Amino acid sequence: MKRFLTLSLLIMTMLFSCISCTTLLGSATTSTFVKGADVGWLPQMEATGYRFLDQDGIPKDGLQLLKDRGMNAVRLRVWVNPSNHKIDGHCSKEETVAMAVRAQKMGMRIMINFHYSDSWADPAKQNKPLAWANHTVAQLKQDVYNHTWEVLTALKQAGVTPEWVQVGNEIPGGMLWPEGSTNNWNQLAQFLNSGYDAVKAVDPKIKVVVHVDEGNNNAKFRVFFDNATAQNVKYDIIGLSYYPYWIKKEYTETIADLTANLNDMVVRYNKDVMVVEVGGEYDKVQNTYDMLRATIQAVKNIPNHRGLGVMYWEPQGEKSWSGYSLSAWQADGKPSPALDAFK
Repeated sequence: MKRFLTLSLLIMTMLFSCISCTTLLGSATTSTFVKGADVGWLPQMEATGYRFLDQDGIPKDGLQLLKDRGMNAVRLRVWVNPSNHKIDGHCSKEETVAMAVRAQKMGMRIMINFHYSDSWADPAKQNKPLAWANHTVAQLKQDVYNHTWEVLTALKQAGVTPEWVQVGNEIPGGMLWPEGSTNNWNQLAQFLNSGYDAVKAVDPKIKVVVHVDEGNNNAKFRVFFDNATAQNVKYDIIGLSYYPYWIKKEYTETIADLTANLNDMVVRYNKDVMVVEVGGEYDKVQNTYDMLRATIQAVKNIPNHRGLGVMYWEPQGEKSWSGYSLSAWQADGKPSPALDAFK
């Protein structure tokens, strides 16, 4: 009997240890620092015959090349009724689902970025989808809910539950203009909360991101998120863009401001933060590498692991194909050494 009790105790101890290990491993997955890329152009690049090459000149999956450089997540934009233009189109619900499935199979974590437009939405333009153009505020609120729910449900049915969802893209002036501009904060709050509610209806574990540009500009962020707080906007994470090129200053002049703003957002609003867009000039490899290292370190240094990660915007979008100067890819089809900053 004593021998049986000792054996039972040993088995129970081993079982508890295995459960503990599994729990720890599971939490490590979601707590691992995010190093990612927005790759919305990738399938279009492949469809037009672009060849991604490894450093040895051998063709390789572009997503695998990013993973080889330490990236563990992708960010995928989704548009409502996009055109087939290779640069300004695609990223439909169906294409987003296909890309998310592909990325997940490679072990990548997923962020979905809703623009609530048929093409680019950013600080300069927040155009309503054509199908929503004449809708009332009440209808637009329902549009946001329906579109968000439909895309996320399609993803879930395909076996993908994103870890994060952005409700709006770079929205310091609001979204769905003019109804959802920051001149109409009450209406903007309704749209943002409608998106939040749709996300949580699909899966309450998904974290909702609200995203503002110029991550070094603390005054801009305080104005936006003070208003969001006053209007009871619901969200989980503050997302920031950081582009020294567009700020028109060297990163060495603004990285301290980015650091200060990141920390202020955590303290002032009690939210986790993530740099969801960053980029440097493709032909200034060392400068871009150094900027990325500094940005990653700034986010990692936030106390209590509240800095979640950094994502590069379209690193594989090589300039001869995209016309975009802030990619991190070389003219010979190979990744820029600047991406080694993510290793």
